[in-house]
Amino acid sequence: MAPRAYWKGYLKLSLVSCPVALYPVIAASEKVSLHLVNRRTGNRLKQQLVDSGTGEPVGRESVSRGYEASKRNFVEVEDAELEQIQIESSHMIDIDSFVPRSEIDDRYLNAPYYIVPNDKVGQEAFAVIRDALRDRGMVALARLVLTRREHPIMLEAFDKGLLGVTLRYPYEVRSEKPYFEDIPELKLPQEMRDLAIHIVESKAAHFDPKKFVDHYETALVALLRNKQAGRKAEKPSAEARPGQLVNLMDALRASAAAETRKKRETASSKTRRLRVRKAAS
Repeated sequence: MAPRAYWKGYLKLSLVSCPVALYPVIAASEKVSLHLVNRRTGNRLKQQLVDSGTGEPVGRESVSRGYEASKRNFVEVEDAELEQIQIESSHMIDIDSFVPRSEIDDRYLNAPYYIVPNDKVGQEAFAVIRDALRDRGMVALARLVLTRREHPIMLEAFDKGLLGVTLRYPYEVRSEKPYFEDIPELKLPQEMRDLAIHIVESKAAHFDPKKFVDHYETALVALLRNKQAGRKAEKPSAEARPGQLVNLMDALRASAAAETRKKRETASSKTRRLRVRKAAS
């Protein structure tokens, strides 16, 4: 059963519209959370607002917002002033244009959402928009108001529904040039390039997120279970550090040989398992 919708409104393409609901793709609440507690009492601690100048606690009635124009000089902004400029929530995803997915720089991708029709009457209109995107191999660009701020959003056909990904604004994305400008242009020997290509090809696979393992989360869960059961926590074994690189060509040759050997061993193991299955049947 799907969780509670994060947002409800309408998806609009020209004169065609339908009610839809947004659901976050990311399940951040699934991660184990640790809280601050009082070591002496075992009670959870609460944060308190403190004046940075006087060190005195501040009540909620004295709290305001401010922009630091210069060091320790804040321009105060009242809630009423923010309300005057806030974007009115139209509860509408209004499609502005369609572009090829390949033209969207992945650095602009922000938060993904599943978008589904929100009633039976609008399912046909929803399907028309979804199938138009799929048939043309395009994605839609639209605008959406979430938590009082307007976000550009990309919509693409995904399974039976739509995948909506909010996009970052240009001022949020740093240019790569300051980071890459000191990387020199090197002309590599062909043998070195061929060895590297061989290693890449020998490790080629298909994307399978089920193979991803959050080692820290796994270790944290094991730690908490051991502590709850009164058992001593086991220290995870440390991974061996790679040896110092002496000669890049030698390292590439050794890596290529190791990957070739591993591939042969894997193929041999699969062959043995097939023989055992055939013999058993």
